[in-house]
Amino acid sequence: MSQRRTSESQGRLTVELTEGAFRVTCGPKSLTIFPATDLPGATAPVDFVVRLDEILTWDAPHDDSEVEVQDLQKIAAGITAECERRGLTVAFE
Repeated sequence: MSQRRTSESQGRLTVELTEGAFRVTCGPKSLTIFPATDLPGATAPVDFVVRLDEILTWDAPHDDSEVEVQDLQKIAAGITAECERRGLTVAFE
């Protein structure tokens, strides 16, 4: 029987847009992502800019746990889906 990765056993990852930030939850862990103000060199304006390289750890009390690459991919997909559902645009840097 294969071992499950820690992120798979934590629960389903959800993303919601709150007032000015994205709120991500995955099992007992949570993450608050504050979008950047602009995207340098952008040809078209976007509603939100998310700098993926700034997402390093989960919020306290899990701030000693790194956000794994596969979780980061799920977070980006969740943010994209939440923005599309609301008719908003997002860019990732």
